[in-house]
Amino acid sequence: MISKWIIKALVQKTISYLPGSRNINYFFQRNVTGAVHLTDEHFGIKLQHGRDHFQSFRTYSGVQSGTIILELGTGWYPIVPILFYLTSSGNVISVDIHNWLTLETQLKTFGKMEEWRERGLMDDLVPFINEKRWEKMLFVLHNPSVFSTDRINEMIGLTPMIQDARNLPLKVDTIDFICSNNTFEHVPEKVLRDILVEFKRVLKPGGMMSHFIDMSDHFAHFDHHISIYNFLKFSAKQWKLLDNSIQPQNRMRFRDYTEMYRELGLAASEKIISEGSIEELGGIKIHSDYSGYTEEELAISHAYIITS
Repeated sequence: MISKWIIKALVQKTISYLPGSRNINYFFQRNVTGAVHLTDEHFGIKLQHGRDHFQSFRTYSGVQSGTIILELGTGWYPIVPILFYLTSSGNVISVDIHNWLTLETQLKTFGKMEEWRERGLMDDLVPFINEKRWEKMLFVLHNPSVFSTDRINEMIGLTPMIQDARNLPLKVDTIDFICSNNTFEHVPEKVLRDILVEFKRVLKPGGMMSHFIDMSDHFAHFDHHISIYNFLKFSAKQWKLLDNSIQPQNRMRFRDYTEMYRELGLAASEKIISEGSIEELGGIKIHSDYSGYTEEELAISHAYIITS
């Protein structure tokens, strides 16, 4: 019997060659795998990441009027930009190579915010809510016919930018804070290096960055019969056959990211969220491509890299 993750990999690989592949994949993810649904788990994780970014920014730089924030990877649900809006942290420019944002996903995010606050789940995660802004958000949620996607973006101070992040239409030293969630792991290593060079260009002196990286095999999120280290058993050539352009995975380990930062002259404080499991890693026959890494280095699955 073919594993579920292989079926998904083959489907996404096939879709990636078709015209309109992004729309086809959205239909597939929404109606077959359910991956784009705003579940409590997905919402809670994103909200926690936003909270962590906010706290890092507040600690290192302070929140000031007129702050400009750059987010890499807009995605379907603007959870982090809405959090920055609700905490009066500044305006957000969110850059992505594709436009995923819709009125439906905006309203679903607002609705989840309301639901979680009514359940008492927001206070610990978002302790600095501006009540006037909260009421504006609820007004939009309960009067959706009055608003468009663009009008909502304007209200929450969000500027979506469909753009290659290696060449941003921004002046030097214009951004106070740059963040991302679960994005770096989907960017090819060479491209990511160029993106970081561009981030150095647009970041103000004294500005900071906070990036959350999920280094687990994302197919394991869908198929729980495989390990989060499953993709480490393949060679680069084998993985190229399985990987796809719709949701690529670069398989970089935490050491690779920190070495890239050092090579680019980015002083980073490293915060490992999950050291992973050596025991689980031991159940995988790791390909010789990773022979230069220690077990501890390979096992790290989730981390923040913060520059200040």
